[in-house]
Amino acid sequence: EPQTCDLSVVSDESLQTVEADSYWCLTKLLDGIQDHYTFAQPGLQRMVQRMEELVHRCDGDLFKHIVEREGVQFVQFAFRWMNCLLMREVPLNAIIRLWDTYLCEDSGFESFHVYVCAAILMTFGEKLKTLEFQDLVLFLQHLPTKDWVEDEIDPLLSRAFILQTYFADSPSHLS
Repeated sequence: EPQTCDLSVVSDESLQTVEADSYWCLTKLLDGIQDHYTFAQPGLQRMVQRMEELVHRCDGDLFKHIVEREGVQFVQFAFRWMNCLLMREVPLNAIIRLWDTYLCEDSGFESFHVYVCAAILMTFGEKLKTLEFQDLVLFLQHLPTKDWVEDEIDPLLSRAFILQTYFADSPSHLS
């Protein structure tokens, strides 16, 4: 477990390997999201917009409930999901599993992350459709995912892969 690892028993060689791997991972992560943290944050805004369009096309009823009936804008909850890369929504072990997948994907942090966020939203779709504005916003800002383990992440990733397969290279697929 990363949280309970005693670094005093880890060899210097292993620590150097971990350091090199960590540097590579950070470099790969930052390569894909540089414009997320510049003036006006165009990358984050683009991701939120893409997620909104994806949910509108995949689950029109959910989209209508959130945006049209309750007046919740995606930026009110999805901006944090994009900005923090879900680190505030799921535990560390789940983040490691998610980010490992992102690192294996071309443009994983920029592109695949949008599909994962849409999959999270649709996972809770039936519950969300029962909530009114205040409860809806609170639910979306405090997802019941704090105790998620790999068993919850794998189906989420599968759903995200399906969404990506259908929509990544066909922006007008359902138009």
